[in-house]
Amino acid sequence: MGNGGSRRAPRSPRHGDLPCVDADVVAVGGGGAGLAAASSAAALGRRVVLIEKAGRLGGTTAWSVGSVTAINTPHQRRAGIADSADEHFEDLGLLAGGNAKRDNLALRRLLVENTTQMFDWLLSVGLVFAGPSPEPPHRRPRMHNVLPNSRAFPAVLGRHCRRRGVDIYTGLRARRLLLDGGRVCGVVAEAGDGAGLAFVASSGVVLATGDFSAEPEMKANFASPAAAKTPAVNGGSTGDGHKLAMALGAQIVNGDIVHGPRLRFVPPARTSLVRRVPPWRIVGWVARMAAETLPDALRPVLMGFVTTALGVEANLYRQGAILVNALGRRFADELAAPKDHLPHEPRATAYAILDGAIAETFSRWPNFVSTAPGIAYAYIADYRYNRRDIFHEAPSLEKLGSLIGVPGDALAETVAASNTAASACGRSPLTRPPFIALGPIKPYVVFTDGGLRVTERLEVVGGDGRPIPGLYAAGSVGQGGLLLYGHGHHLAWAFISGRIAGRHAALAERGHDRRAREATYVPSKHVQA
Repeated sequence: MGNGGSRRAPRSPRHGDLPCVDADVVAVGGGGAGLAAASSAAALGRRVVLIEKAGRLGGTTAWSVGSVTAINTPHQRRAGIADSADEHFEDLGLLAGGNAKRDNLALRRLLVENTTQMFDWLLSVGLVFAGPSPEPPHRRPRMHNVLPNSRAFPAVLGRHCRRRGVDIYTGLRARRLLLDGGRVCGVVAEAGDGAGLAFVASSGVVLATGDFSAEPEMKANFASPAAAKTPAVNGGSTGDGHKLAMALGAQIVNGDIVHGPRLRFVPPARTSLVRRVPPWRIVGWVARMAAETLPDALRPVLMGFVTTALGVEANLYRQGAILVNALGRRFADELAAPKDHLPHEPRATAYAILDGAIAETFSRWPNFVSTAPGIAYAYIADYRYNRRDIFHEAPSLEKLGSLIGVPGDALAETVAASNTAASACGRSPLTRPPFIALGPIKPYVVFTDGGLRVTERLEVVGGDGRPIPGLYAAGSVGQGGLLLYGHGHHLAWAFISGRIAGRHAALAERGHDRRAREATYVPSKHVQA
């Protein structure tokens, strides 16, 4: 049922007939936040158990591009970059834009004050990064990309946790929290065959289960019907931790901030060779040396990884490309909000149609099809070579239609009508063969920003404004109103909040959290705006 050398305690009458596993700290979730929490608690000599509902560690962390935004890193120092937490704090406000007033400034301060230590820790356990890369409006390059790919996070951190004695169980989904006198003292988890197991925590439980981007009911309740109908990039992000805590009176902050629907190319049916590259440290070092000394040689390899998760930049449509649905018809103004319309189209599927002239234009800077954060820009050739499953080319529109499974005559009529109107709106007509279709393109919810209300110790706050004794949250589930716009902040928060939550959970003891029970939570006033 698990791995990592877990031991099982005798059956406990307090939990009926369920077999039990004793621990000091139980971390729920095997992504970046859960692994960071488990490592932090184990470093203090505690018995730690981590449970993950999937068959392997990783979560959304393993799916990500792998960007971590941090300041005062060795990489910045080698590049002669002087940076500060105050500047990073201010730039996060710029990234949040009109939503900045909704940000949890205390947690933002917690984030920026801890990125340096977090990054040093990631390096110390054996992870390798390239960078830093710029991302305006950041005033300094702060984005670092893990090498050889994001699967290095669960591989390296999972190995690190096991070496620290963490017992890791996969294939177990947390179903309910155990209570003892109003204090959270464990988790009941369930395997795929329905078998239950109780994990009893003498110190604390850390929820690190990700967001609720794949939970239709929660998206409908907190966001919109359109978001509820839109699938998630990570189908495992079902808000399990949110639900467990809400059953005890916890509240979600900023639940309406849903990053989606966003139009993305469908993921490849087969795992690419690049994704199969072993996430070993030596491979990361080789990739880093190549990135620093032979960037042009490494670029095709890196693009083979990132082109699995990208969408089309608006400039392609400004130049004349159009979006058609599964019937070969345009369904919205491509430069308005096609993402709001596509969920209601047949099969919620679209294709970007362009011709040879546009393809030639988008073969070099500054005309790129997609942005690959921190690495490069994706051009037509990148999709031709790396995503042959979504790159379709034909000498005529009728033949192109047959390649992508849409009526060829309808596609030809749609392009003809678009060409007639093109000159009036300053776009190029689609007339020069070969004709190209990029897709399928589908709407996805990339992530949700709604997280449980938490203290700066990452304690989950109940409906009465007081921390729920024994319960902590980290990562997306413990976001607490913090806004994480831009690349690299979600992973940074996962590792930082996980380490903080794991440490406080490890230091908590029965009878020693009276302060938490008696005092209403008030956010820190030590925030510099």
